[in-house]
Amino acid sequence: MTTIFVQPSPWQRARRVLSGFDPTLLAAMAVLAAIGLVAMYSAGFDHGTRFVDHARNMALALAVSFVVAQVPPHKMERLAVPLYTAGVLLLVAVALFGITRKGATRWLNLGVVIQPSEIMKIAMPLMLAWWFQKRESQLRAVDFLVAALLLAAPVGLVVRQPDLGTAVLILTAGLFVIFFAGLSWRIVLPVFVLLGVAIAALVLAQEQLCDSGVRWPVLREYQQHRVCTLLDPARDPLGKGFHILQGMIAIGSGGVAGKGFMQGTQTHLEFIPERTTDFIFAAFCEEFGFIGVLVLLVALSALVLRGLAIAADAPTVFSRLLAGAVTMAFFTYAFVNMGMVSGILPVVGVPLPFVSYGGTAMVMLGLGLGILMSVARSRQLMRS
Repeated sequence: MTTIFVQPSPWQRARRVLSGFDPTLLAAMAVLAAIGLVAMYSAGFDHGTRFVDHARNMALALAVSFVVAQVPPHKMERLAVPLYTAGVLLLVAVALFGITRKGATRWLNLGVVIQPSEIMKIAMPLMLAWWFQKRESQLRAVDFLVAALLLAAPVGLVVRQPDLGTAVLILTAGLFVIFFAGLSWRIVLPVFVLLGVAIAALVLAQEQLCDSGVRWPVLREYQQHRVCTLLDPARDPLGKGFHILQGMIAIGSGGVAGKGFMQGTQTHLEFIPERTTDFIFAAFCEEFGFIGVLVLLVALSALVLRGLAIAADAPTVFSRLLAGAVTMAFFTYAFVNMGMVSGILPVVGVPLPFVSYGGTAMVMLGLGLGILMSVARSRQLMRS
């Protein structure tokens, strides 16, 4: 009996590859990408090739996402320890031989100039997810302590650079893994209570703390100014409070439907600082108003909720923790960016996912999306 093998057509091959991609994630990504391109065209029209570069970065992020989605989670697990080790060693190298720009030592010249702290945004959740996967059958309090030490080392090195925004993102990514691994609420709740008390005390004593000229422990002078500016932007409206005030004015002036595409006065008269990066949310609000922001929030919410659903349905501890941490990283990016522009958080360099300009950040976001796609596909393959 002769066996006949039928060669699949290119369309059948492509369909087999694409069938594993999660449609909700793809739809949310498409909406965010469209918003990013429209906002960048308006905000960056007089920034030379910024719109073209943004489109190129977005295409690169999508390519990275597609490639990573083909890698099964168990193969990513093998990269956890080498990637984390390399990231920490590079951060140490930055501290010893790094390039200093504008008072910050964040870069390393290895033939090409790189920023090693960006590696830790993915290496950190990978490493902690690997650690808890190994300790799954005998998880004890000491395992959480080891995880905290693994997290503290790179965060401390990044804070030292200083780069508070990146340190916050690495810290939150690690904390989410530790929390999802089963950290007791008896530990979590007191921390939140103490944090709330500290914030309340800071608000009540802001005049004494900010006007006394006394240096605060731990924080650098410019970081202290950022906190004081957050508490009262009108303290220095033409100086340190200028960014927050102009962002708030732009957001409020958008109204319900916005001023219209390319019609934002705060944006195009250059009152909004960093309008293509950190403050692009303010520029978008001014031109598209509450309706545009609602579409943006729906897309972000769909991305986060679907990511959490993928994490809850993941087949292994490693993939569950990794998907959960990556999903909450998207939430943290969006919350911190919109919070600082709206005046409820200090100004730090955190981009709005798939909307703000930035090559490295865009690629890292694409990598995170690819990880979620990979975890979703692994579950589908196990069911089929």
